[in-house]
Amino acid sequence: MFPYNQTQDQISQLLMQGIQPQASKRTVVKVSGRNGAEAFQMNPDESVLLLDTTAPIVWLCQTDGAGYKTLTPYDISVHKETPPEDKYKSLEERIAKLEDILNAKSNTTSTNKRKSESAE
Repeated sequence: MFPYNQTQDQISQLLMQGIQPQASKRTVVKVSGRNGAEAFQMNPDESVLLLDTTAPIVWLCQTDGAGYKTLTPYDISVHKETPPEDKYKSLEERIAKLEDILNAKSNTTSTNKRKSESAE
């Protein structure tokens, strides 16, 4: 591998020596179902994500040191944005519930006092 900050002269010298600088290559690997994921060729101690074209699945393919492959499917779906929750509205609801609880307690305590006073 070569650093990205090489000059054109350094790269041309490497090319004349027969050494090819490796370009970073980013691709999405697509497979067709589990059979396609199993058929995907990998080196030992490697892992890759494979996008399934037949279902909303991403396959995590991992190989161990001997080259044995393990496939793990993950379901994927389109992300939907949720609107942010109104903090003030939820705060108002919580205050209203607390007021209801306090009012209910004060009503029951005052009626209990009245009952005990009338019993005497």
